[in-house]
Amino acid sequence: MPDKNITSTKPDTDCSEKTRSICTTLCNKMLLSGNFNKIIDNIYLPLSRLIIEKKQGEPLLVSINGAQGTGKSTFTTFIKEIIESEYNYNVAAFSLDDFYLTRALRKQLSHKVHPLLKTRGVPGTHDIDLLENVLSELMRGDNCSVPVFDKAKDDRCPQIDWITHDKTIDIILFEGWCNNSPLQNASELNNPINELEENEDKQRIWRTYANEKLDEYHKRIFTHTDISIMLEAPDFNHIYNWRNVQEQKLKVKTGISSQTHIMSQNELIRFIQHFERITRHTLNYLPDSTDIVIPINADRSINSILQKI
Repeated sequence: MPDKNITSTKPDTDCSEKTRSICTTLCNKMLLSGNFNKIIDNIYLPLSRLIIEKKQGEPLLVSINGAQGTGKSTFTTFIKEIIESEYNYNVAAFSLDDFYLTRALRKQLSHKVHPLLKTRGVPGTHDIDLLENVLSELMRGDNCSVPVFDKAKDDRCPQIDWITHDKTIDIILFEGWCNNSPLQNASELNNPINELEENEDKQRIWRTYANEKLDEYHKRIFTHTDISIMLEAPDFNHIYNWRNVQEQKLKVKTGISSQTHIMSQNELIRFIQHFERITRHTLNYLPDSTDIVIPINADRSINSILQKI
């Protein structure tokens, strides 16, 4: 955990009626409990204020790390709406997940490099060129379109469904499960950490490739970060249960058809193993180097902001 300049939050109820109404609407839409208002007052409002205080002339890039199920999407949505309503800034918010390679391209990659790259997840399964172009356009103030990935179909949406930004953007909220995740050295890659690596990556080709690509992400994307935030899960054991809840919500939202790719419990267990190595390493080391740590409790409540900036 950060060892200096630690700031616990105090309730911040000083916001406009418009902002309060927007937050209430979001809570109802997302079926969040009444207790969620405490997170809005104790976390989202003061954190939005902190982000605004760091805003200079150029667009501000806020990079948000969080393991599966930590609530990155909910977090980002509320911060975006609060900043736009309360401070009249234009905010672009999107996920690293939206830049996954198409199923066809991942299939090609699986033949060229390693079969496990057919599954979306690790660095190397994203369209890093597209992501770099989008960030560059937003930073320059140009109009641009951000892709959307349909997880139920496990494929990128048609371009007509992409999110268009035709206003100059002031703040970019960029969330991703491995944003700013630290690299591992070669020796740390030697021993498998789960059945997937032991049985399907005996030569360490897949995990070495992912680690090398993560290094590329740092050099091309993460280095531009102005503020880094980590939503810190209590441990890796909670992540499967949280991710399982997400999958069930996705099942309800999309229904079941021949075109959906909702995972069974066994499929989900295997799927999460793709993320395990980087996630565990991130939980161990990222809290010491990120600007702001937001601990997520076992019940997914949030009580404090740990601040280093």
